[in-house]
Amino acid sequence: MKKFILFTCAIAMLASTTLSVNARTTGFKLPAVKDVVMYQVNPRVFAPQNSLKAVASRVDAISKLGANVMWVMPIYPIGKIKSKNSPYSISDYKAVNPEFGTIDDVKALADSCHAHGMALIVDWVANHTAWDNVWIKDHKDWYTQDKDGNVIYPPGTDWTDVADLNYDNKDMREAMIDAMMFWINEVGLDGLRCDVADQVPYDFWNDAFTRLRKAAGKRQLLLLAEGANPENLIKGGFDMNYAWNFMGALDRVFVKGQKASHFLDVDKQEYDEIPDGKVKLRFTTNHDEATKYSTVQQFGSIDGALAAFVATTFLHGGMLIYGSQEVAYPDKINFFNYVPVDWSSNPDVLKTHKKLISIYKKNSAFRSGDVTGYPDDNVLAFERSDSKGKFLVLVNVRNTPQTFTGIPASWKKGKVTNMYNGRRLKLRKSVKLQPFQYLILKKR
Repeated sequence: MKKFILFTCAIAMLASTTLSVNARTTGFKLPAVKDVVMYQVNPRVFAPQNSLKAVASRVDAISKLGANVMWVMPIYPIGKIKSKNSPYSISDYKAVNPEFGTIDDVKALADSCHAHGMALIVDWVANHTAWDNVWIKDHKDWYTQDKDGNVIYPPGTDWTDVADLNYDNKDMREAMIDAMMFWINEVGLDGLRCDVADQVPYDFWNDAFTRLRKAAGKRQLLLLAEGANPENLIKGGFDMNYAWNFMGALDRVFVKGQKASHFLDVDKQEYDEIPDGKVKLRFTTNHDEATKYSTVQQFGSIDGALAAFVATTFLHGGMLIYGSQEVAYPDKINFFNYVPVDWSSNPDVLKTHKKLISIYKKNSAFRSGDVTGYPDDNVLAFERSDSKGKFLVLVNVRNTPQTFTGIPASWKKGKVTNMYNGRRLKLRKSVKLQPFQYLILKKR
C-alpha cells in the first residue's frame, strides 16, 4: 500500500510539472524564424548576484525595444578546476549557477517573457564540459583522450578550462539529449542557442532535435547554431546559424575601406548556400566581439554603430541586439566578469534603436522580401520589396559626406516617404548623405 501511495504521488508530481510547463506556454506563439528579433542577455551586465531576477525586471523594457526572442548565455554552474570563470565551462547541465539564481528563477523569467510575447532560449554547450563536471569522474570514456589515455581540451583551441567530449560514445549522446530534454520539457524553454555547433557531429544535432521537437508536441522550438557552416542547417536540423562572413564584411567595409558593394556580394553568397526558409543571424556585436571593443569603438562613433546596425539587419533580416549596444555602451565587456551597464544612458540612442526596430518589424519586406542591390563604392544601396511595400535603403558607410548617383529609374518618379521621420520627398538624380547617414525610403 505504501509503495502504491508513493508511486501515485510521483505520477501526480510529474503530471503537475507537465501541466505547469504547458500552462506557462499557453497562448504564447513562437515567432516565425524569418521574423525573429533576438536580444542577447549576458547576465553579468545586469547584476553581480541574482542576475536572473535582474533580467526579469527588465523584460518589459526589452520587449518595448522590439525583441521577440531572448537568448540568455549559459546559466549553469561553472567548473572550478582550471577555471577561467567562463560560463561556457559547465559542471552540471541540469543546475543553475548560484551566482545567477535558481531553476525557479529561470521558470519565472520564461513566464515573464511569454507574458510579453517573447520566447526564451538559452545557450547549450555540447562540445565540452568543465573538468569537474558531474560526468567526468564516472565516465572518462565520454571524453576525448590522447594516446596515453589522458582527457584533453578541445583540439586546435586554447580552451584549457574545458574537457573535450567524445561523440563516438553513444551513452554520452543519450545523457546529453536527456539534459537538453530537461530544459525544454521540465523548465519550459523555447529552444537553444548551440555553442560551437560546427564542432559537434551533424547527426547528433539531427537526432537530438528530432526527439526534442517530438517531445515538445505542439510547442514550436527555435534552434540556433553558433557556426557558419551551411551543413548545420542542411543536415543538423537548425533553423538559424551565424552570419560570420557578414560580420567580417563590416570590418572590411566600415574600418578598412572596402567597397560598400561588398556587402551585396557577401549577402548573396551566404543565402545562396543555405536552404529556403533558413535564416542567417546578423549582428554588429555579440559577447565574443564585445570582449574586443564596443560598437562605438569598432565603428568610430555612435553614428557609425547605428549605420552598421542598419546595413546589417535591413539587408536580409536575422536581427540580433546584444544587451548594451542599444544604449551605446562605450567600452568593451569581458563576460568572464561582472561589468555593470547603465540602462538609462544615451536615451536618444535607445529611442533610435526602438524606431528602427519598429520599422523593421512593421514591414515584412525587410524580413522576407526580394533583395535588389545597386552597387556603389561608398553607399550601401538596396531595394527590399514584397506585395505589401517597396523600400529603398541607402547607408553611407563612410565618416565623410557622400553623394549617391545610382538612384533607380523607377524611384525618380513620384514622391517617397522617409520611414524614420514620415517626411515626403522627391528623389532626383542623386542623394547627398552626411557621414554615416542612412535613409529608409518607401515608394508611395
